Amino acid sequence: MDILLWAIIGIMAVIIIILVIRIVLLRKSAKEIETAFADRLITDTNTLIDISSSDKYMRSLASSINVQLRRLRDERHRFVQGDAELKNAVTNISHDLRTPLTAIFGYLDLLEKQEKTPETEKYLKIIGERCESLKSLTEELFKYSVILTVDGEMKPERMIINNVLEESVAGYYATLVEHNIVPEINLPDKKIVCLADRSALSRIFSNLLNNTVKYSSGDLSIILDEHGKMVFSNTASGLDEVQVQRLFDRFYTVESARKSTGLGLAISRTLAEQMGGSISAEYMDNRLNIVLKLPCEN
Repeated sequence: MDILLWAIIGIMAVIIIILVIRIVLLRKSAKEIETAFADRLITDTNTLIDISSSDKYMRSLASSINVQLRRLRDERHRFVQGDAELKNAVTNISHDLRTPLTAIFGYLDLLEKQEKTPETEKYLKIIGERCESLKSLTEELFKYSVILTVDGEMKPERMIINNVLEESVAGYYATLVEHNIVPEINLPDKKIVCLADRSALSRIFSNLLNNTVKYSSGDLSIILDEHGKMVFSNTASGLDEVQVQRLFDRFYTVESARKSTGLGLAISRTLAEQMGGSISAEYMDNRLNIVLKLPCEN
């Protein structure tokens, strides 16, 4: 009886040891798959996942993941190629439009010097305004294509956001006053240090201030908190929540900003995301709030 009991215990011990070893090997294989999968997602490589385990189920799992990785890589290549073609097309179109526009402006200048009827004067003014709008659009298109192309060429540096924000508002102050907008700026006494590209950040501030001119009903509040969050807020009774949610869409404009190219805020979002930050809009109590967040030191 004792012999039988010890035999059962021995068999159970062997089974447990085998199960433990199998679990350890499975965990090792799972870790190999996890590490290899993460590496393949980051790097563009044709190397497939291979594991040391001979377990058919784990090898089958690795094989299935390899199939999905091949599909993902093919989709990535198609996306990168299509994205590059789009950028080149936008750059070429914006560049090609400049030459005929320059010629049109030249002819308009000549016509302005000629004798003309009031009706002709009216039509020339309309043509001039439309040409200015088209010129602004081509310039914004070119800038947008450049921003997309130089994604990896930003030069982030530690900077005091308080100073950059004050400089941007000061540079735009005359335009704001011209539109009867007196900005109210609330900055913390503490110096807020963030990691950002100075040129890109100045461009974002310029776009946000220009956005205020388009949509503000006569006021502007700029708040920078101690965590680096910036809020540009103004009364915008002519907007609604649906329009606000689309403000960052490329080429989207609302009726109150017909002269807008619809690219300023789209460019701002692209720049903010390239710097590891975010930008969003919310609409409450007839106020438009643009919230900008950047990677800042606590």
